[in-house]
Amino acid sequence: MDSTIEAQDRAVRIAVYEHTVERGVPPLATALAERSGLPVGRVRESLERLAAARDLVLQPESREILMAAPFSAVPTAFAVRAAGRTYHANCIWDALGIPAMLGVDALVETACACCGEAMAARLDAGRLAPLDGVVHFAVPAHRWWQDIVHA
Repeated sequence: MDSTIEAQDRAVRIAVYEHTVERGVPPLATALAERSGLPVGRVRESLERLAAARDLVLQPESREILMAAPFSAVPTAFAVRAAGRTYHANCIWDALGIPAMLGVDALVETACACCGEAMAARLDAGRLAPLDGVVHFAVPAHRWWQDIVHA
């Protein structure tokens, strides 16, 4: 790949994560264009390449960002309250990854997948506080990308 394109994709990816950390949700392509100084068309081309490389997941029709792991662009069953913001994670694995990525304490609010009972997990100083519950992955990790949205 051309080094100019690689640099552009890197700049777009960095802008995605900077915006997400600051605002709690991944940006739209227009906001990325504004932030990066690139035309929207070039930002969209970068997003497509980043999605092809599995760095991001795009929404099927709008081609806006759906997932910038560990962050979700839409509300999910995994709300992470950290650094004065609420982030949404794609799964419990990602929910635990957000405070690790940010280096902050957090509260993860979710519910039992079996019965719907509210559950919360607290992370303090990089450690998960004791809690009752089991993390279950219904799909083996090696199959996640067969359908990453529903894995």
